Amino acid sequence: MRGHSHTATFLAFLLVFLLSSCEKDPGRMDDYLVEFATVVKENSKYRFRLDNGRLLIPEEVKDYSGEEGQRVILNYVPLGGDAIKINFVSNIFTGSIQAEGFPQNYSDDPVKIQSVWVGGDWLNLILEIEYLNVPHKVALFRDHSSSSADLYFSHSSENDPPGYPRMMYASFLLSDLQKPTSGSPVPFRLFINTYTGMRIFELELK
Repeated sequence: MRGHSHTATFLAFLLVFLLSSCEKDPGRMDDYLVEFATVVKENSKYRFRLDNGRLLIPEEVKDYSGEEGQRVILNYVPLGGDAIKINFVSNIFTGSIQAEGFPQNYSDDPVKIQSVWVGGDWLNLILEIEYLNVPHKVALFRDHSSSSADLYFSHSSENDPPGYPRMMYASFLLSDLQKPTSGSPVPFRLFINTYTGMRIFELELK
């Protein structure tokens, strides 16, 4: 689901372990990698672009459907070169910066931060929320009243009753920050409200 509305509904609550690799023992599955990636469609074939620009070519894609530009968690086995074998691929929330709607549409329901990083043109988030049965809403707003590039992560629980910890995975396209022609990195600040207060991250779009 692309985040084109001011407040986009987040539905992909995934229970996966983000492991960079796995030691191979006799009787176990092949060594594998788990990474964020972007769907690239070539006619009816799927490719997956990593945030370092590398395009992975799966030998086969089963039981998956996604649109061009969709962000995913990709679990795969390298086969040599750019060829891979997919263990599983799961869509995650894919959004962009909302130029309007701040602060009136901003919601600061707290989250627990697991990881925040910029990869390629994407802001990637791994967060923990308390979820029971009501879909939460997330968005990324820009505060245009600020002289600097300030982005606010918006999270609304939509009055979801107390539930259980769930991992939330999301990627937001940062191209609207407009890289200068000089090629210099674009600094920005990211604000995320947590259970212990507002966290501010100093990041760069390279």
